[in-house]
Amino acid sequence: MEHPSKTSIIKAAGLVFGDIGTSPIYTLAVLFLFLPPTPENIMGAVSLIFWTLIIMVTVQYTFLAMRLSETGEGGTLVLKGILIPLLKKPRGVAVFTLLATLGISLMIGECVITPAISILSAVEGVRQIPGFELIAQDWLIFLAILIALGLFLFQKRGTEGVSRAFGPVMVIWFVTLFISGAISVAFSPEILLAINPIYALEFFIHNGLLGFFSLSMIVLCATGAEALFADMGHLGREPIQYAWGFVFIAVFFSYLGQAAYLLRNTDVINPLFEMVFSLSQILYIPFLLLMIIATIIASQAVISGIFSIIYQAITTHLLPMLPVDYTSDELRTQIYINTVNWLLCIAVICVLLIFQYSERLASAYGLAVTGTMSITGSFMIAIFLHRQKYLYMGIAVIVTLVDITYFLSTVSKITHGGYLSLVIAAIPFSIVIIYTAGQRALYRSMKPMGHDQFIKKYTRAYKTARHLRGTALFFARSLDQVPAYISRTMFNNEIIYEENVIISLDIKDEPYGFSWHFDKSIEPGLSHLSISYGYMQIIDLMRIIRDAGIEEKTIFYGMEEIVTRNIIWKIFSAIKRLCPSFVQYYRLPSHKVHGVITRVEL
Repeated sequence: MEHPSKTSIIKAAGLVFGDIGTSPIYTLAVLFLFLPPTPENIMGAVSLIFWTLIIMVTVQYTFLAMRLSETGEGGTLVLKGILIPLLKKPRGVAVFTLLATLGISLMIGECVITPAISILSAVEGVRQIPGFELIAQDWLIFLAILIALGLFLFQKRGTEGVSRAFGPVMVIWFVTLFISGAISVAFSPEILLAINPIYALEFFIHNGLLGFFSLSMIVLCATGAEALFADMGHLGREPIQYAWGFVFIAVFFSYLGQAAYLLRNTDVINPLFEMVFSLSQILYIPFLLLMIIATIIASQAVISGIFSIIYQAITTHLLPMLPVDYTSDELRTQIYINTVNWLLCIAVICVLLIFQYSERLASAYGLAVTGTMSITGSFMIAIFLHRQKYLYMGIAVIVTLVDITYFLSTVSKITHGGYLSLVIAAIPFSIVIIYTAGQRALYRSMKPMGHDQFIKKYTRAYKTARHLRGTALFFARSLDQVPAYISRTMFNNEIIYEENVIISLDIKDEPYGFSWHFDKSIEPGLSHLSISYGYMQIIDLMRIIRDAGIEEKTIFYGMEEIVTRNIIWKIFSAIKRLCPSFVQYYRLPSHKVHGVITRVEL
C-alpha cells in the first residue's frame, strides 16, 4: 500500500477533523459543571475520553467502517448500498432503508447544533481578555450570529479556494493544542496514568448513576466521528487514517493538559481558556483568534457534509429534486444547495437565540450523534454477518453496544434541550417518508404501459399518423414501463415526430461511474438513449444528448396534478409543487420544453 502524500494528510486534518478537533473547547468544561472536579473524577473522565476516542472513533470508523467501502465513499447511504443487495427478505430491506433514513435525519439534526456550539464556545473565550470579563452574553451571541451569517453567505462562492488553507490552519490549531497540553502535563505528569482503564471503572463505582449520565457529556469528545466517515470520498481512506494518528495525539494531549490544570486548580470554569491564559497572556488573543477560525472551519466541513448527504438523498430518490449548483469545475464534491444552506442558517441562528450559552447547547448535544453511531454499528454488524467475517462482526457488536450505552445516557438530555435535535431530525425524516410513499402511490396510479403494448401501439400510430418535422425527446425510467404522459401525447393527442427519442436515467448503487448508450434500432422513428451514473456523479444532461448526435426540436416531460382529500397526500402534493421541476434540475432549455399534465387522484 502506498503511503498518502503529506499534502493529502494535511488536507484531511483540515477538512475532516474540524468537529473532533474543536471538541476540547467545551467537553471538560461542561462535564465539570455536571460533576465535582475531584482528583478521582478528573482521572476517570480523562480515562473515559481516551477509551471513547479509541473505541468510537479509531475502532468503529477508521478501522471497521472504512474497510467496508470498496468504492472509497463513506456514510450511511453507502453502507445501505452495500447491505441491501446482501439481504434476501423484503422486510430486512425495509428495516435497513428506514434505519438509513433515520441516520441521515439524525445527522442533519446534529449538524445544526455543531456550528452553534463550536462558534459560541470560541466566542465566549473573549471573557478571558482583561477588560472584557463582564461583557454581556447578548453581545457574544450577536458576534456568534454575525460569524454564522458570514459563513453561510460565503457558501455560494464555493470552498475550493479557501479549502486549500483549511489544512495548514487546522494543523497549526492541532499543534497549538498539543503544545499547550504538553506544557500543562509537564507540571502534573501523574495525569498520564489516566490512560489505565481502571480509572474509568473506578469513576463508575464512585459516581454510580451519575457516572452513567455523565457519559452524555463525555461523548462530546467524539462528535464528528460520523462526519469523518461520510467525508471519506473527498480525500480517500489512507489520508484520513494517517491524519487521525496526528489529530488523536494532539486532541488527547489537550484533554490531558486541561485535566492536569484542573488537578492544580479546582475552581476553574473553562479549563482550556484558563490553562492557555495562565501559560502565556501575551499569546492568548492570537490563540483565541485561531480558535474562532478553527470553529469556522469545523462548521464549514459540517455544512459541506450536509450538502453531500442531501445530494445523495436527491439522486437516490429519497428527497425531491432541489436546485444544485456546482461550485468547482474540477471537484465533483464541491456543490451548493441554496434551499438547504439558508434553512440551516435560520436553524443555527434560532439555536443560538434559544440556548444562548454553550453549556446549555452542550446539554442538548450528543443524542443525535450517538443515535447515528448506533445505526452505523448495526449496519456494520449486518454486513460482516452476511459476508461471514465473524471476527470483524464480533468487534462491531462490542463497539455497537458501547454506542448504545452512550445513546441511552444521552436520552436524559431530551428534557434539557436534546429534543431540539430530534425535532430538527424529524423534519427531513418526515419529508423522506412522505415523499417516497407518495412517489410509489403516484407511480401505481399513473398506470405505466408495458414495453410490448407500447411498441405495438407506437408501430401502428407511426405508420398511420402524420409526422411532425424534427426530433422530440421524452423521459422515462426505462422502456419496460413507459409513463402514461408519453402514450397520451403520442396516441391520444396524435403528436408523433419524425424522430422520437426516449431518454432513461438509471442511478446506480455505486457513488461514481458513468456510461450512456444510444439505440437507434428499436422501431422506425423511435430511439432509446439510456444513461447510467453513480449517485454522487454530476452529469450534464444536455451535453450527453449533444454527444449522442441528437438535435431536438421539442422536449416533453410529465407533470402531475394531484387531487386528494388525504392530509398526507396533500403534504406530498405541496412538496412536489414547492420543489423545482425536472426541467430546472437538469437545466433543460426552457424554450423547447412542454410539460404534459396528468390529473391523478390519490
